[in-house]
Amino acid sequence: MTSRSLLVTGTDTGIGKTHSSVALLHALRGNGLRAVGMKPVASGCDWRDGGWRNDDALALQAASDPRPDYADVNPFALPEPTAPTLAARAAGVHVDVAMLYAAYARLADTADLVVVEGAGGWDAPLAEGLEHRDLARHLGGAVVMVVGLRLGCLSHARLTARAVAADGCRLIGWIGNRIDPDFARADDYVELLDRALPAPCLGILPFGVDPVRAAGHLVVDAVLAERSSSP
Repeated sequence: MTSRSLLVTGTDTGIGKTHSSVALLHALRGNGLRAVGMKPVASGCDWRDGGWRNDDALALQAASDPRPDYADVNPFALPEPTAPTLAARAAGVHVDVAMLYAAYARLADTADLVVVEGAGGWDAPLAEGLEHRDLARHLGGAVVMVVGLRLGCLSHARLTARAVAADGCRLIGWIGNRIDPDFARADDYVELLDRALPAPCLGILPFGVDPVRAAGHLVVDAVLAERSSSP
């Protein structure tokens, strides 16, 4: 089977892109696909097992089947927990786009679908000279947006959706993540988001539920349809 890909972006940093991406991997695998995750550029890493390791990238690796090499899941692991551009500068690392895309190609050769998690929000650069739109276009243009359900998410989600379209990419679905257990109007916001966004809701993830159980709250029909329609 031919691999297809999608880029997972978010309305902000700290809204659960990794949690949602891992849940999405489990949901796709539950539909019989070989699905693997990738975190091309990750800042905030610890030295483990002879190299820099990022917890988000490790979670994506663990949720992947077949299980890929860490170096392909996260080709650029940067120690400082800050914006990737600054983290790369602090580490004296040049993010080589050709190396990044080569790692992606190796993942794609083994899988039916690659779930690629971005860094921060859509308009946060991944590296010097590398924007989310560049990566998304290289992957084929399909984007899933994670919305952290809290005050302000309506504007952030609508602005992100417009930016994705303006950059020539396709928002194929969005995931609502309940990151604030005290957000009493979450259901009302979901209703407004569902009416405002130009793509279907893939599911609403409960607060405090592990990704394996969270996968049961996702419906991935839109992702499967996108995959089957891609050249």
